[in-house]
Amino acid sequence: QVQLVESGGGLVQTGGSLRLSCAASGRAFSRYAVAWFRQAPGKEREFVALSWSDGRTYHVDSVKGRFTASRDAAKNTVYLQMNSLKPEDTDVYYCAANTLGGLYVRATEYDYWGQGTRVTVSS
Repeated sequence: QVQLVESGGGLVQTGGSLRLSCAASGRAFSRYAVAWFRQAPGKEREFVALSWSDGRTYHVDSVKGRFTASRDAAKNTVYLQMNSLKPEDTDVYYCAANTLGGLYVRATEYDYWGQGTRVTVSS
């Protein structure tokens, strides 16, 4: 079992930055891939970025160059650094984990989820 707790959301102006954290508890977390998703009201959860256990990362085109996923193995924490934020980045952000090694972008492919943290970007 893995428990995930997000933090770091908040209100920021356009062009600002936030760093989201996803702290994990549980055994062997280093084996898990951790993804970031976001969700607006009434919409499906949207895949944003992925941090694999070996340190590789993947980011969707809409956030590439602005968002950076990373992990600190010693702290069992995965981060999403978000720069140059836009109003359309306003969403609830979730981290999710699985032990699969490939590029999985659907929410149903993840076994463990955090509670979400809200990001609001004002124009």
